[in-house]
Amino acid sequence: MSKRNKIIYWISTVWLALGMLSSGIVQLIQMEEEAEMMVRLGYPSYFMTILGVWKILGVIAILLPKSVLIKEWAYAGFFFAMSGAMVSHILVGDPITEVLPSTLLLVLTILSWSFRPASKKL
Repeated sequence: MSKRNKIIYWISTVWLALGMLSSGIVQLIQMEEEAEMMVRLGYPSYFMTILGVWKILGVIAILLPKSVLIKEWAYAGFFFAMSGAMVSHILVGDPITEVLPSTLLLVLTILSWSFRPASKKL
């Protein structure tokens, strides 16, 4: 793996982990703004707890040195969650400022997955 690819991998992975961890915590503590957004998007409030737990577990999975299969599941979960969030915001007519965070996390998911080292691939 080239030095450039390692840098891209680690930068995207660290930012992805920070974004997912922070949004997972926000969902677990059910911040008022987050709860209002979930209602506006049409999701039940308990969905925040499920997403929050999954995001935090996913962060742990992508940062662990082993567990290649679990990493693949975590990346897939991040991809589905962020693409679903992006589409949900678009379909309810939210402004681009509401669509961008999930889009950024989706791009970081794709970058981190694409540039991961051979030792972290199936």
